[in-house]
Parts: sequence; structure tokens; C-alpha cells
Amino acid sequence: MTFSVPEPLAAQFLRRVPSRDRSRFVSEALAARLQERDAALIRACETANQNLDVAEIEKEFDGIAKRWATYRVTSAKFRAPG
Repeated sequence: MTFSVPEPLAAQFLRRVPSRDRSRFVSEALAARLQERDAALIRACETANQNLDVAEIEKEFDGIAKRWATYRVTSAKFRAPG
């Protein structure tokens, strides 16, 4: 993997983290940041799911998805092979 880091941050990292610990440090930092993003996404979904307007839109999309699935099944019966 290759990525860029701002020079002041790179200097601080090299100064403060021993070379033998750098890979682990970066891995742990990435894992923690990804967990934070997952948690933020979960909170956003939970908030959206409490919104009545969002619930109504979801019902509309569910209806469209069901109609589309029925259409695809019905249409598939009339398609020529190949």
C-alpha cells in the first residue's frame, strides 16, 4: 500500500512511534477510524429510521421493488431463450 501523509504529520509519526511499532500503529489507527465511521453510519440510519417521512419513502420503494420483481418474473416467461 502506498499513500501520502502531510509532512508535519509524517515527521511527528516518525518521531513519536518507534519503527518496530509503526505498522501495528497504522493498522490500529485505521481500524479505529473505520469503527468510528461504522458507528456514525449506524447512528445516521437509526435517526433516519425514526423519521416518518423516510418511513413513507421506504414503503414506496418497497412497493416499487415488489412490482419490479413481479414484472421481471412475468417478463421472463415470455423471453426467447438465448
